Amino acid sequence: MLKQRIITAAWLAPLVLAGLFGLEDGAFALFVAAIVLLGGWEWTNLAGVRNARRRGLVVAGLAAVMLALWLAGAAHAVWPLWLGTLGWALNLYWVSCYPEACAQWRSTPRRLGIGLVVLVPCWVGFNVLRSGAPGGTWLLFVLLLTWAADIGAYFAGRAFGRRRLAPGVSPGKSWEGVFGGMAATALLALGFAVWQSLGVPTTIALLVVTAGVTLVSVLGDLLESMLKRQRRIKDSSALLPGHGGVLDRIDSLTAAVPVFALLYLQVLPI
Repeated sequence: MLKQRIITAAWLAPLVLAGLFGLEDGAFALFVAAIVLLGGWEWTNLAGVRNARRRGLVVAGLAAVMLALWLAGAAHAVWPLWLGTLGWALNLYWVSCYPEACAQWRSTPRRLGIGLVVLVPCWVGFNVLRSGAPGGTWLLFVLLLTWAADIGAYFAGRAFGRRRLAPGVSPGKSWEGVFGGMAATALLALGFAVWQSLGVPTTIALLVVTAGVTLVSVLGDLLESMLKRQRRIKDSSALLPGHGGVLDRIDSLTAAVPVFALLYLQVLPI
């Protein structure tokens, strides 16, 4: 299993990084859309759609929504980010109230609706962050943020984990792990503040935003865990040998990217 994980990462990581930072404008949007559509295919399974033809139709509908946003000039708009952020507020309620609130979301149409509000704003957020600064500086930041949060949470949870974060959804996660992730991303934010020569007020704002987005990234992981638990599956798919599915790799990003993009546009004086 470890060998397969290494082989997959060896060819996948350079491809993804080349697409995210080597492409611009329409080519970049198309590249991210392809990743989102793969995630959409997996989401149909999480939603309980088993027929391949129906799953394909749902994914085609998702593609049509993104195309319509692009043609309407809304692929970089603020309102999809607001929609996504409000959606994550509702997801927080559902994750917090699992399994008592299952009846509110477990029908297939509602789970598909959740997927739409998760995946489309994520795509828009990627577009906003890639075009918002030279070289995609703040896209790089949010990618590193989710990775730092995962790494910090892993080591802090292993060393100090006592209080379960969401035992009904993901028994392995602890509050100590969350705090470890927040410490790691705070250090990352300070490093970026020095790199970008940010002033003290902007650095403080970045630290506050980073703390919030770190918590949201954890919610992205928990939401997918909740849906997989409902479907009684371990991975969203077997598309990436040794790593599970696309959603298993980007679940934290689906939450962190649109929320950070919104705060980047509305709050951060950068």
